[in-house]
Order: sequence, then C-alpha cells, then structure tokens
Amino acid sequence: MPLVRISLRAGRGDDHKTALAEGVYEALREAFGVPEKDKFVVVHEHGSSEFVYDPSYLGVERDDDLVIIQITANAGRTLDQKKALYRAIADRLAANPGVAPRNVLINLVEVQKENWSFGDGVAQYA
Repeated sequence: MPLVRISLRAGRGDDHKTALAEGVYEALREAFGVPEKDKFVVVHEHGSSEFVYDPSYLGVERDDDLVIIQITANAGRTLDQKKALYRAIADRLAANPGVAPRNVLINLVEVQKENWSFGDGVAQYA
C-alpha cells in the first residue's frame, strides 16, 4: 500500500495534478506490482516561500517546475525495482503532464506492513 505525497509550486491546473497522480500510480503498478485500486495520493501546492530547493544540487539543474514525490511503501523491494520505479515515474511524468525528468525528485520511505491501517482501527496487513 503506497501512500504518495506530491508537492509542487501553486498554480497548476487540475489536469496537471491529476496527470501527476495517475503517472505515479501507474509507475507503481508497473515497477512494484501495486494492485489495482491501491491508490492513495495527496497533492500539495505551495507558494514560492513554502517551496524551497537548491536548483543545482548534485549537478541536476532544476527549476520552478520541480515536483517532489514522497512515497511511503512496504519494505522489501530490490534495488533494481526501486531504480525501475524512479525511471518509470520520470518517464511517465515527462510524457504527461510534461515535467522534465530533471524536475522529478523522488523520496522512498519504507515501512513494515504492520504500520498500516486502512480503516476501522484494524491493521489489515498485520
């Protein structure tokens, strides 16, 4: 069960934000084998004073089209699966809504399965 948080500068339309959410979800299905309907995405928009980044950290030239994606998912994926996920997200977001791969920053947070409750106060994966 991944939980996806997408942060970007304010001012993008609903179609842009929907394309971001769908692109990340489809990449998760492809690279991590996430089941259909296992989609939980929150999009956060920020003003310029609330969205601070270095435009050239590690030699990657980013600009105000930067999209920061944080994915919380169950632990256990291989390094190859993680690399495939990062590539799939960058490729999908480049295709739609047109985010340059250099502007896609991804952070993967791994947790144990028992750290989820999908409702009703039950740890469904425990």
